[in-house]
Amino acid sequence: MARGRILFVARRNQPPVEDDFTEHIVDIDVSSEMQTSYLEYAYSVIYSRALPDARDGLKPVQRRILYSMQEMGVRPDRGHVKCARVVGEVMGKYHPHGDGAIYDALVRTAQPWTMRLTLVDGHGNFGSPDAGPAAMRYTECRMAPAALAMTDGLDSDTVDFKPNYDGKDTEPTVLPAAFPNLLVNGASGIAVGMATNCAPHNLIEVVQALRHLIKHPDADVDALMRFIPGPDLPGGGKIIGLDGIRDAYTTGKGSFRVRATTRIEQVHPRRKGIVVTELPHMVGPEKVIEQIKNLVTSRKLQGIADVKDLTDLTNGTRLVIEIKNGYHPEAILEQLYKGTKLEDSFAINAVALVDGQPRTLTLKELLTVYLEHRYEVTRRRTEFDRTKAADRLHLVEGLLIAILDIDDVIAIIRSSDDTAHARTRLIEAFELTETQANYILEMPLRRLTKYSTIELESERDELQAKIAELTEILENPEQLRTLVGNELAAIAKQHGTPRRTILLASSGVTTTAASTPLEIADDPCWVLLSSAGLLARTASGDPLSSGGGRANHDVIVSAVRGTARGELGVITSAGRLIKISALDLPTVPATANAPNLQGGTHVSELVTLEKGEQVLCLTTLAETSLGLALGTARGVVKRVNPEVLGRDSWDVIRLDPGDSVVGAVEVQSEQEELTFISSDAQLLHFPASVVRAQGRSGGGVAGIKLTAGAQVVFFGSVPAEDAVVVSISGSSTALPGTDAGSVKVSPYDEYPGKGRATGGVRCHRFLKGEDTLLLAWAGPAPAWAAAASGAPVELPDADGRRDGSGVPAGQPIAAVSSPSR
Repeated sequence: MARGRILFVARRNQPPVEDDFTEHIVDIDVSSEMQTSYLEYAYSVIYSRALPDARDGLKPVQRRILYSMQEMGVRPDRGHVKCARVVGEVMGKYHPHGDGAIYDALVRTAQPWTMRLTLVDGHGNFGSPDAGPAAMRYTECRMAPAALAMTDGLDSDTVDFKPNYDGKDTEPTVLPAAFPNLLVNGASGIAVGMATNCAPHNLIEVVQALRHLIKHPDADVDALMRFIPGPDLPGGGKIIGLDGIRDAYTTGKGSFRVRATTRIEQVHPRRKGIVVTELPHMVGPEKVIEQIKNLVTSRKLQGIADVKDLTDLTNGTRLVIEIKNGYHPEAILEQLYKGTKLEDSFAINAVALVDGQPRTLTLKELLTVYLEHRYEVTRRRTEFDRTKAADRLHLVEGLLIAILDIDDVIAIIRSSDDTAHARTRLIEAFELTETQANYILEMPLRRLTKYSTIELESERDELQAKIAELTEILENPEQLRTLVGNELAAIAKQHGTPRRTILLASSGVTTTAASTPLEIADDPCWVLLSSAGLLARTASGDPLSSGGGRANHDVIVSAVRGTARGELGVITSAGRLIKISALDLPTVPATANAPNLQGGTHVSELVTLEKGEQVLCLTTLAETSLGLALGTARGVVKRVNPEVLGRDSWDVIRLDPGDSVVGAVEVQSEQEELTFISSDAQLLHFPASVVRAQGRSGGGVAGIKLTAGAQVVFFGSVPAEDAVVVSISGSSTALPGTDAGSVKVSPYDEYPGKGRATGGVRCHRFLKGEDTLLLAWAGPAPAWAAAASGAPVELPDADGRRDGSGVPAGQPIAAVSSPSR
């Protein structure tokens, strides 16, 4: 067995001289000494540091902080004080440990992401889930309103006090705790050989369970869980799976999973993203960002384009995870749940001190221990109030006796030799007690002016009623329990807040969602362009009856078939073809009648346009058509041979200075009718076969012969059957978008075909004050129109007169299209 020697040195009571020491050497057993010292250390950690008391849910340092702040008068209705001042007071009087440990405990009681109901109102930088607070010399604090409920009643002899560490002061062994702090705020701590980890709960739910337990002491866990279905974490989130919660409530130990609250949004005109608004308990955005970056760097996670932390004090938590085009956000979110702290586990180990001994407590035991504490606090407070009222009643009764013969009282006092003599004579003369006699003797004469028999009798009656009421509470346990229940209800009403954490029996992920592939499949789809310049693609290849039509808020002017991972082109008024990717476009439901493009991306977000350049239509890049046909404002027509280059954009026509493209279509057949409509109301159409295809550098050929000052307002391809012409006339001097004009709808077959490079036939007769076509369109019936705001505009019925005038339009028309081609 290991043995050692401990040297004790004692100085003689003589003046100090060199080598003036006497050695006392004691042989001890080292292992026994280590066991004894370690046990003392373990007990100290368990009882004085790491474990909370089951009654008030506080560790000693937290209790001392709140008590010191109350003694200092740092209440919610007063100004903040430096945290260093509070830490110094606690350390100097009650907690002789390092200031770092005290400040850390103070900070935690002020952090809203740590405590469900904060006990300290902090002012300054108190940290975040990812970072620590500023130094205590920079931060300030005061008691939060809930802390007053924890300390209320300390001056009413509700709890026992004990000497502090040096015996010069006293401190409470437990706080009165008007609400169950251990359940509401939870606790965590690591002692020697044991640890505790209690989850926070909702105050209103806990109070409801306590009141039910008051009325039904035999209630089981199932009955209590009707009021407390599960923890309510300060940061919100979602708890997945309730079996672990039931285990924790039944045995004191259990675990559950906490999942962040997320939603998928269009965070960028070209990208979708995952927006995180609530994180699991004690998980910060920086930790999640770091984990995501590690997964991306190690190539364990694909599809993440960027991660941004937009959290602020105004909007709260907002973590934006941008998803690359071509990936399903839902599938990436499932991988994030598995690989990051967006889904975390919480293990409950409900260990707390009960009668000075550590115990693992079930939900009912936690509630029962707290209720017994509140019964005791309320009983002692009631006894204190009754004693105080009885003492006052005793004095009032003495005053009533004396005030009836106040002259005799004064005479006795004046004729007495000293105070003792006066006291004795008063007691003998009026049958007073010594306490009553002393009170009368010590009372200044000026106070007699406010006393009257009626007032004293009224006060006596009130005190007697109060004493009777307090006695009833003490003698009737039912009254005591009712009082405790009512006080708990008042606390819940004052400090309670709605539940933040959502409880889910399962993850809510269906088999289909769980099996969603990571990357978006190259499925067929439609790509749509609206008159407002919005681009989108359908979620599937379900055919639209036209690729055109109304888009709920405007009309679709162009639509092409494609695939989700394919490329397509846009034709601009400058004669350019610009490639775009379908993956960059948001998806909309595929419907034949009213696809909703309100969530679409504006074309300017995808392509860079020159000043005055506009996007006219979409085109496929597949070599399945006979090329493009383009018409310019000066009446030039050109067919372009199909050609796809390996760059982002290229010219498809050589334009003369001042000219621009007004329309472009894909030629599917040589028999298609290419149609021009000019501003002077001339319509010309001819077969596509009469226009020879050219290369990209070609400038085209004459399409329609224009009169002086006229220009082309429409160019397109029109089917020979069941087509209409829409023309809108107005004044050329009116401001754009202000003249509603006259609108006419006429059958397309009323207009005979003419040869290329001719003037065509008249399609609209101008009324007085009209000199131009503001807008024209030809295509398959029926025709739909929309205003610049996107509101639909009703068109008149088709008129058989090709040279007729129009009828007044209800409002200016910005675009016309058709649901079929």
